[in-house]
Amino acid sequence: MNKLFLVMCLFLFGSFAEAQSFFKEFKTTVLESNENQIVITDSSEFVVGASGIVTHKFDATHTTIIARVDVISKNGTKAVLNVAKFEMLIQGAFPDSGVKPAVGDEVTINYLYDRALIIVPNQDVYKEVTKRFNTITWVHPDIVAAYLAKIYRPNPDKTIFQQACYQNAASIIFFDIENKGFFVDCHNFHILQSIDVKSTGETMLPFYSRINKEIDSSWFNWSSGVIAEYDNYYAYLLGQTNTLKGAGIDGILLKLPFDVVERKDTLWK
Repeated sequence: MNKLFLVMCLFLFGSFAEAQSFFKEFKTTVLESNENQIVITDSSEFVVGASGIVTHKFDATHTTIIARVDVISKNGTKAVLNVAKFEMLIQGAFPDSGVKPAVGDEVTINYLYDRALIIVPNQDVYKEVTKRFNTITWVHPDIVAAYLAKIYRPNPDKTIFQQACYQNAASIIFFDIENKGFFVDCHNFHILQSIDVKSTGETMLPFYSRINKEIDSSWFNWSSGVIAEYDNYYAYLLGQTNTLKGAGIDGILLKLPFDVVERKDTLWK
């Protein structure tokens, strides 16, 4: 009985650790800095491809985010990060701070990794994933679907997903593709972690949501169209396949506002 209790405790702890450890924020300071890269202390708390922010403290009461960073390499002692513009809170009415990351500035890796979009084919998978990773605040797919309907894009691309992340203060997107789940960084689209997922039931396009109305495409936008096949489309988006099924532009099916018929009349001479 005691052994059974111990096994159950270890199982529950393992499940909890899976949901918790990978997404924990890691804070440190800049050790080295140049125009495009910074160096920080390495840690098992983050992986190559993870993103974060650099904050600069002006005085005791004023601190601001001055850059976004992506982990490009790590060796167990130090990690190298590329520096990019932080666009999540971009405001055209205000100028950039002009402050570059410097030695001593604070770095937060896995920033906003506790908030995520979720792209799955049906409600059963949605319930499984959100229950399994219940420490994450999941942005409901209804919100993303409503955004797609507003801009007439039933075929979301990387830029659209990034905009949805920025609007909802999320840094992770979860994709379920062919019985595999992929945690993807929203800023750079690096795959951070993959898990096994039981994908059963019908497939909704472009993904599961409770929006009953079909998301319309726009005849005035050549990038707008209908996804031909769920798994293939998102696998291609994540670089998991080089083949994109379906006709049209970028693997989408174009909906024309008229029927195309073959002309049978004789050519004019």
